[in-house]
Amino acid sequence: MPSLEVITLSVNSVSTLEPMSRCRQLSELYLRGNRICSLAELLYLKDLPRLRVLWLAENPCCGPDPHLYRMTVLRVLPHLHTLDNQTVTEEELSRALMEGEDIMAPGREGTGNGQPELSYTQSTVNATAETQGELLSFGEEEASSVQGQLCLKPPGRDQFPSFSQREAVNSHKNRNNVLAAILLLLQDLDTEELEAVHQTVVSRLQTLHKQELQDME
Repeated sequence: MPSLEVITLSVNSVSTLEPMSRCRQLSELYLRGNRICSLAELLYLKDLPRLRVLWLAENPCCGPDPHLYRMTVLRVLPHLHTLDNQTVTEEELSRALMEGEDIMAPGREGTGNGQPELSYTQSTVNATAETQGELLSFGEEEASSVQGQLCLKPPGRDQFPSFSQREAVNSHKNRNNVLAAILLLLQDLDTEELEAVHQTVVSRLQTLHKQELQDME
């Protein structure tokens, strides 16, 4: 089994990916239409250096949000070339870092059923997910100028996810660029348009507040 390069087990009632973790030569894995309930199972594939093709569609773990599912899979397995018969793009891999769900396995102790005990944590940068793909290019000087005019401070460093220092700096710059773009656009809106923006902001704040309360529980 360790020497297998292609595994095809579509529609076979497979419920765990643990056996595949020993297939170090595996490059293609087809598991469409099985009984895999949790994306935490992806951690069993994380250390397979040659895995490039994965077909996981039509499993319970895919959930109701296809975009979140795809972003989460690519965040955990960024070396994939094809996911569910669709080619993975560089843009998707970049967005997956911010829009995918972070899967953590503290200690990787078993839960009694042969699977690791895992928990899910939504990426803290989801607040900018909707605008990340449409970032406008503004210089640091222009961003600082706009923020200064409206008496706004840049986001604190404690708001960034625990990426490496270089990724944190890039995330900081992206947030400044997004904020500057939004502030400039606001200056051209009329009363009705500003009211619509206000309602959207209030709704977003309520959602974030609920998420914070859930994290504290």
